[in-house]
Amino acid sequence: MASERTGRLRAGRTSRLARIPGGRDDPGVNEPKPSAQHHHHRKSAVAEVPTAVLTVSDTRTPETDTGGDRVAELLVGAGHPVVSREIVPDAAPQITAATRACLARDEVRAVILTGGTGVAPRDVTPEAVEPLLDRVVPGFGELFRMLSYQDIGSAALLSRALAGLVGGKLVFVVPGSRGAVKLAMERLILPEIGHLAAEAVKSR
Repeated sequence: MASERTGRLRAGRTSRLARIPGGRDDPGVNEPKPSAQHHHHRKSAVAEVPTAVLTVSDTRTPETDTGGDRVAELLVGAGHPVVSREIVPDAAPQITAATRACLARDEVRAVILTGGTGVAPRDVTPEAVEPLLDRVVPGFGELFRMLSYQDIGSAALLSRALAGLVGGKLVFVVPGSRGAVKLAMERLILPEIGHLAAEAVKSR
């Protein structure tokens, strides 16, 4: 009799544990984190996102465009084709026109702009790009500044990095330094670009 009661008690505890969120039989226990590549939210992620790279600068040349080089290297390394590269002056009309031209290309699914995101009078990339966006993705700028703060402290507040969607295509605006490019690409853009590209054209 004692052994039967012990067995029933154990069965009862097991049953209750299975019903408790986080219990060993809770299906959510083994659910991968949303950041994991095999999480169910990422099942529809696009493997290749053809991207145009625009460098905003009055002084950079193809030989000295280290920020654009870094963007292109990281994209190719992650399997995303670089469709085009261009250097654009720090002038809003030219930045807007170059961004529009990239977005008009059928094969382009994303545009990454580097440079002109600070608060100096010539830093006009956000003003040139944001009016083109159908929707802003606020979390990109917020997370970029948070991560930058961990590296450079309060100077991170000077960055006006942003991202958004235009007709189902992605646009990212990031600072032009190699350190900022590396942070934005490795910590934010590359982990999410395939996921974002899929979500941007999802019908529901």
